[in-house]
Amino acid sequence: MDWAFLVGRIVFGLFFVFNGINHFANVRTLSMYAASKGVPAPQAAVIVTGIMLLLGGASVATGYQPVIGNLLLIIFLVPAAFWMHNFWAETDPMARANQMAHFLKNLALAGAALALLGVPTPWPLSLG
Repeated sequence: MDWAFLVGRIVFGLFFVFNGINHFANVRTLSMYAASKGVPAPQAAVIVTGIMLLLGGASVATGYQPVIGNLLLIIFLVPAAFWMHNFWAETDPMARANQMAHFLKNLALAGAALALLGVPTPWPLSLG
């Protein structure tokens, strides 16, 4: 089961690493989106959350400092769900469905990160 846990955490962690890279590759576009949602200092927020995603994802994937990594992901995911994906404020049914999917995805991912906090450290086959 150690190998299954290793593969699962690598897949889970790389999801966030790729999203962190996307934050940096698309700072301008994501900053405009964040501004449209009322995020203060949107460009700084995109950069800071990009760092959180990169560090959190790399931490989970490698098993290095996984408690800190999972906390970074949870701290990103829960506020992002409520602030960026507030589907209840959408009037267009398609936009509402899209935002609801992202909202639920963020909460599910936060739940998985929370569950990983329950795994004793050091993790098997980890750098930590």
